[in-house]
Amino acid sequence: MQLSRLRGRKVCERLLRDGMLWKGRSMIIRWLPMPPRHPSVDWAKHGIYLGTIASTRLDKSAVRRNRMRRRCREAWRTVLREIPESALANLHVLQLLVAPRSSSLTAAFADLQREVRFFLTSIHVPTGKKEQ
Repeated sequence: MQLSRLRGRKVCERLLRDGMLWKGRSMIIRWLPMPPRHPSVDWAKHGIYLGTIASTRLDKSAVRRNRMRRRCREAWRTVLREIPESALANLHVLQLLVAPRSSSLTAAFADLQREVRFFLTSIHVPTGKKEQ
């Protein structure tokens, strides 16, 4: 499944306001199972849209904040590359806003990947049909 960038202030604010919340040890994820409302997004295209946020409250150093963002984004990219598309069949389109925690800077990269895998297996995407 393709990993695309989530862009636009309004798109990110909508995710912060309306998105479902998942908390892990090294990242907090807000997510919605729908394509972002952005003029450049093709609604027929399937994929995962990933954005990152890291405020100065997380760390005063921009270098460390950017490193946390890059490590989280790379963990997502590598995990999605190794998972077969058939395993992600229920995730047609997904918006993710990842907020790294300070532990993501010192955590082993394998721990970040494990957390991404756990998130993907733990979320339940509503299909619109009633479950019996």
